[in-house]
Amino acid sequence: MAFLFVVTFLGTLPMFAHHSIALQFDMTQEVEIEGTVVSMEWRNPHAWLQVEVSADNGDSEIWQVEFGAANSLYRRGWTQGDLPVGAQVSVHGLPARDGSNTIGAEDVTLADGRTLFAGSRQ
Repeated sequence: MAFLFVVTFLGTLPMFAHHSIALQFDMTQEVEIEGTVVSMEWRNPHAWLQVEVSADNGDSEIWQVEFGAANSLYRRGWTQGDLPVGAQVSVHGLPARDGSNTIGAEDVTLADGRTLFAGSRQ
């Protein structure tokens, strides 16, 4: 009986780790960045894009872009070839509440004009 309890409890732990997008990102603001893809991590529960952006002072900075699960991006028509290192992109989304260079992505526009919908906003 104790074994069954432990297995059931451990199986529910991932549910506690999920968080609301509104806790991390400001749903009342929007931000857009343009830059060069540094890397794209196709993973679950969140895929991450790193973009090098020129700051107002001319320095470059890395922005982290959070998406939903890689599986949800695939279902929306994304492929791993869409965001190669060095590609120019424009990212539109929600700014992080903590002021960091992090965005909750809504969509990504590629250099060829295609827009990939992230489907993150609730």
